[in-house]
Amino acid sequence: MSGAISLSERKLFGTNGVRGIVNEEMTTELALKLSMAIGTYFKGAEMAVGCDGRLSSPIFLDTVCAGLASVGCRVWNLGMITTPALQFLTKDWGLKGSVMITASHNPPEYNGLKVMGNSGVELPHEEEFEIERIYFASNWKLADWKNVKTPLPVAEKFPSYIQSVIDNLDGAPTQTNLKVLVDAANGVSVLATPPLLERLGCKLKVVNGNIDGNFPGRLPEPTPENLRKTSKLVSAAKADFGIAHDGDGDRAVFLDEHGQVCWGDQTFALITQDFLERYPGEKIVTPISSSHMIQEIAEKYGSEVVYTPVGSVYVSNLMLKIHAKLGGEENGGIFYAPHVAARDGTMTSGMICKIVAEERKTLSKLITRLPKYYIIKDKLFCPHSIKEAATEALRSLPTKGEVLDIDGIKVWVTPKAWILIRPSGTEPLFRILAEAPTKGMAQKIANKYKIRLSRIIKSCLRNA
Repeated sequence: MSGAISLSERKLFGTNGVRGIVNEEMTTELALKLSMAIGTYFKGAEMAVGCDGRLSSPIFLDTVCAGLASVGCRVWNLGMITTPALQFLTKDWGLKGSVMITASHNPPEYNGLKVMGNSGVELPHEEEFEIERIYFASNWKLADWKNVKTPLPVAEKFPSYIQSVIDNLDGAPTQTNLKVLVDAANGVSVLATPPLLERLGCKLKVVNGNIDGNFPGRLPEPTPENLRKTSKLVSAAKADFGIAHDGDGDRAVFLDEHGQVCWGDQTFALITQDFLERYPGEKIVTPISSSHMIQEIAEKYGSEVVYTPVGSVYVSNLMLKIHAKLGGEENGGIFYAPHVAARDGTMTSGMICKIVAEERKTLSKLITRLPKYYIIKDKLFCPHSIKEAATEALRSLPTKGEVLDIDGIKVWVTPKAWILIRPSGTEPLFRILAEAPTKGMAQKIANKYKIRLSRIIKSCLRNA
C-alpha cells in the first residue's frame, strides 16, 4: 500500500471529495464544470446522483444532473438519499459511477461532491486527479444535442438497500424489543436507520428527525460535545442505547444506556469480535490511527490487521484490493464489503443492534469486556513549507519498536503502546496521537515525542 498523496498535489479534491463554503469555494459554476469533467471521465456512462438535506443541496443536485447529461450520461436523479444508500445502489444497479452532493459532518454553510466508481466506493485519489485535469483543461466532451438525455427521477430508493443490510446481518433477530433512541442530526439518515430498526423489532424514539439543512438540533458531526443533549435524552428515555448520525448517514456513533458516548474504536472492536467469531482468520482493514485493541482482538482469532493511511477512501479501496470483508475507523465509520465496501451508519446500527440483542447484555457491559486502552491527542504548529523535511527527520529517530510510515510516522514504543505523528493535510500543524494500556503511560509517550518533534521543527526552520 503506497502512502497518502500529499494535499499539496490536490487542487479540488480533498480527503473526501470536493468541499467548501457555498457561494465562496463551492459554487454552481464549479459544480457544473466539475460534473461535466466527471461525466467526460466516465465516457458518458449511466450514473446516479443523490444529495443530503442541506439547504443548497437541491440546487447542486440539479446542476450536477445537468452537467452529467450535457456530456451524454444517462442520469438517475435519486433526490435526497444517504451516501451509503447511493453507494449501495451504484453497485447493485451495475452503474459505472455516481455523485453524491454532501458535506457530510461539516457545518451547514458547507457543501460538496463525492464521486464513486462502479463498486460504490469513492474513486482513488489518482482517478480524482484525472477528473481535475479534465476540469482545469476544460477538456470535457459535450454530447450532440440528439444524445442529451433528460435526467430521470427515482422514487423507490431504500427498500433494496434496507433488505441488503438485513441480509448481511447473518440472521439478526427480527423481534429484538430493544428500545433505541436515534438522533438523525436533522439529516437524511432518518430515511434509512429508523425503517431498518423497525424491521428488526426495535421500539424507537427519533430526535432531530425532521430534515433541515440549518441543523437546528445540533451540529452534524457526532462528537461528545455536540451530543450532550442527546446523551441526556438517551438516559431520560431509558433506552437500551442511542445512535447518533452525521449529516449524510455514513457514520454512526453510539451512546450506552447511561447516555455515555462510546468511542468509535470500541464499537468497531465489538463488531470485529462478533465478525471474527463467525469468520476467524479474515483480514481487518483500518487506518493507522485506530486503537491497538483491534489488533489484539484480531490476533486472538488468528487474523491480520492491515493498516492504511487515514481516510475512508484508503480503507474502501484496500478492502476491494485484498478482498477483505470488514473495515473500520475510530470516528464511527464501519465498512462491510458483502453489502458495500464503504462506511455505512445504517449498516453499523444494525450490527450493534444484533450484537446487543444476541448477547443479552447492556452496551456498557459489552464495552467493559473489551481490552483497555487510553488515547491522548495533541498537536504542534508547523508551517506547511517544512512538513516534508520534518517528516523525513522523524523517520531517522532511533527506535527499538516496529515503525509504520504510510501516513506520517507510527512507532510501537512497546508491543501495546504506540505514537503516531502525522502532518495535517489542511492545517499548518502536526497531529500527535499516543495510545497505551494506561492514561499515564499514553501521556508520557505523547509528551516525550512532542518535545522531540518540537526540536525537529525548530531545526528545520533554521535550515529552511
